[in-house]
Amino acid sequence: MIATAPRLGNFRRPRAARPRRPGGPHLLGYAASRRSVTPEASMAQTKARTMPGVLELLPLDQVAFQNMLDTIRRNFERYGFLPVETPAMEYADILLTKEGGETERQVYFVQSTGDLEKGGRPELALRFDLTVPLARYVAEHERELSFPFRRYQMQRVYRGERQQRGRFREFYQCDIDVIGKDSLSIRYDAELPAVIHSVFRELAIGPFVIQLNNRKLMRGWFEGLGIDDAERQTLVLREVDKLDKRGADAVRATLTGPEFGLSAETADRIMAFVSIRSTSLADAHAKLDALGAGSATFEQGRAELKEVLDLVKAFGVPQSHFALNLSIARGLDYYTGTVYETHLVEHPQIGSICSGGRYENLAGHYTRSHLPGVGISIGATRLFWQLREAGLLGAAASTVQALVTLMEDVPLPACLELATQLREAGIATEAVLEPGKLAKQFKYADRAGIRFVLVLGPDELTKGVVTIKDMRRQEQFEVPRAELAKTLRVELEQAAAMG
Repeated sequence: MIATAPRLGNFRRPRAARPRRPGGPHLLGYAASRRSVTPEASMAQTKARTMPGVLELLPLDQVAFQNMLDTIRRNFERYGFLPVETPAMEYADILLTKEGGETERQVYFVQSTGDLEKGGRPELALRFDLTVPLARYVAEHERELSFPFRRYQMQRVYRGERQQRGRFREFYQCDIDVIGKDSLSIRYDAELPAVIHSVFRELAIGPFVIQLNNRKLMRGWFEGLGIDDAERQTLVLREVDKLDKRGADAVRATLTGPEFGLSAETADRIMAFVSIRSTSLADAHAKLDALGAGSATFEQGRAELKEVLDLVKAFGVPQSHFALNLSIARGLDYYTGTVYETHLVEHPQIGSICSGGRYENLAGHYTRSHLPGVGISIGATRLFWQLREAGLLGAAASTVQALVTLMEDVPLPACLELATQLREAGIATEAVLEPGKLAKQFKYADRAGIRFVLVLGPDELTKGVVTIKDMRRQEQFEVPRAELAKTLRVELEQAAAMG
């Protein structure tokens, strides 16, 4: 899905880069070292570090992030979307066809070290969003796809972002799009908010509102104010889209300033228009009706927006979770109709956590076919970072459900047999392979987030039982060996239910 316009930025080259083997790929801007360094010397001299703009997580945080991705994927598939993956690298002329110019400043080009001496712009580049690769994919496989084509894609993208808190150079995007051939019903514009509602409801991150608007409605309103030029309309759209970030006074000052030169009366009418919000479906209809008559573009946008709002409710989204917001414009030019943004009610400082809209022709640069579509994108990496910073993510449990300990006077095969028994019962189990003090093994399990520890000592072997220790409740009990898997599954289910 088409996401927010990428921020431009000059990224800093590191003073010392790691040496690379000849012929290996690397990112331009990170030049290979020319010094001859032995592996031993390199290890001694190179400081372990990651480049700015990447999110590298510790294991339990990674589990939490993976759980979030799994929730998003599960809900995408629940609504009938099919998975697609495209290569991290694309031909540079494909990636830059749509954006060109300024985008080239924040694209990572890729070149083999063996080709460095050839000069010129590299042939390959890393994708900076998932939309351009989708456009190429649909154009290339058009005859093999069934339309409307419903796809989801969850992969990393790469941008040369400015070094600042919360901005990433490598991050996951989670996109859904519905692509039509020749035409696409407005009804699909209402389905995507239902998918997003399902995702965020299951993520349980607090109350949220999906805000909707229509670019045709906005352009028609501008026409009624005498702003007829399409390029000038786009500039005004981009400015009012900054309302939540800059504030009403700053936006109004810009509109009446030398850059736009609008009269105070025109600016006031624009500001009154973009300040409209709804509190219910009936309120949204009433406020749209109160706008009065307008141009053909305006009336088409109003009709589309009313239909979408009605259908969002029909899809089962509660009225408390969607609303009209006439300041939502989305800064990108290719949106032509419905536009969306999703915000957390109790954390407005986070900004939009999901956005998208309707576009008229996805792959016009690559095919003569008319391929309209609608889509929404979740910036998963940034969302995870924001939620973690806001304290909205609880501690994740380890994916390891049980740890089988090993004591000095117990044969290893007996413990391995126990671990195998649990794994065959569908319980993720780690087995300790080097014997040691039980206290140390308990400490290891606690630090690794493993809740249940199994002890098979000489006494347990004699009695045909296993001792289970619950690390969270600090309780332990014996279970007959034959009932171990069944008992442990019950304990795991109870633990999951209690959170």
